[in-house]
Amino acid sequence: MLTCAAPLHAQQTNTDPVAATAEARVSSGDRELIRDIAQANLGEIDSGMLALEKSEDERIRKFAQLMIDDHTKALEELRALAESKGITLPEETDLQHKTLKTALGLLSGSTFDSQYIARIGIGDHESAEQLLDKTIRETSDQELKAYAERNIKVVQHHLGVARAIDTK
Repeated sequence: MLTCAAPLHAQQTNTDPVAATAEARVSSGDRELIRDIAQANLGEIDSGMLALEKSEDERIRKFAQLMIDDHTKALEELRALAESKGITLPEETDLQHKTLKTALGLLSGSTFDSQYIARIGIGDHESAEQLLDKTIRETSDQELKAYAERNIKVVQHHLGVARAIDTK
């Protein structure tokens, strides 16, 4: 009876050996970085859509569209990377991003615009820059490192645009 149990167990654990191997190669720290980067992208997309709905300032609307476009592209790239490593990304923003969106949604006019730029354009991008910098420094996964190196430049550009809007 024991000889039958071992092969059955082996078949159950090896249903997808490629995915199991890919998942095993990714450290828990890298998994957390990937999920955090996904949340940052989701938050930028979500808040960008809110800004398109609420803002009447053309500069804010252009910035919001840039956020949606660039962070959607970055999220799609990250999703492909995560899938190749057997990691499932979140589909919606976390509580922190939902809370911020709700708070911004209560504002209107120039108050909304200034808070969107300060909290999303500058604040969230400073956090994203730190997260990507941490990823570059800490990951041993070369694909994740390359992703972070490409996307930190995009985030730095966004930060520069947001700061320019903030000073006008």
